[in-house]
Amino acid sequence: MKNEDYKALCDALLTIEDAESMNAFLRDLCTPNEYAAFVERWRVCRLLAKEQYSYREIHALTGASLTTIGRVARFLKDENNNGYTAVLAKIDQA
Repeated sequence: MKNEDYKALCDALLTIEDAESMNAFLRDLCTPNEYAAFVERWRVCRLLAKEQYSYREIHALTGASLTTIGRVARFLKDENNNGYTAVLAKIDQA
């Protein structure tokens, strides 16, 4: 896959103006399992960001595997993408 393909997808996502339209687009774009995985990771991310729960507590709340929770935690704190943190900051400002 080429960089322009990633950019094209990002540009398409940026045209979506409301949650209902985003939901429809993601349901068309993803399999039900892929979409459920996105939702699960985002829920895990929000819980990790609160810094109130252990991995085991998040697992109990979400059903997410400890591997998934660890991966989300790594991207939340250690990776340079800063995607999770940027979106969380925008949500906190709203």
